[in-house]
Formats: sequence, structure tokens, C-alpha cells
Amino acid sequence: MSEGDRPAHNSPPGEHHELEEYAGGSIKAWMGHIPLWLLAVYFVLFVWGLYYSYHFWGGLGPGRIG
Repeated sequence: MSEGDRPAHNSPPGEHHELEEYAGGSIKAWMGHIPLWLLAVYFVLFVWGLYYSYHFWGGLGPGRIG
């Protein structure tokens, strides 16, 4: 088995770790949860985007008083 074919985390089959390493450890991926504050930011930005799209869609145009 060549070096590129081996699992990056070098653990025995069936063993699961949350932190995975790639490219010899220079890239690390962590499988975890999304913080609640970040979900709140996403929600607020989505609602703001809907409001902005509805309220300001198209800008000033013919026949629009603004």
C-alpha cells in the first residue's frame, strides 16, 4: 500500500477519532457541532436578507416613489 492510499489518521480499522489529519498532518479536520451563537448569526443574516430583498428590491425605478 502506497503512502497516498493509507488512511490519513493512521489508526487501526474500526477505530474512530474526531480529529482527522491530511497531507502528513498539515491539514486537520475536526468533526463537531456548530456553536449556537453561529446558528443565531446565520438566522439573523437570513432574516435580514429576506427583509432587505423585499423592502429594497430593484431600487428606484420608473413609477416608483421613493
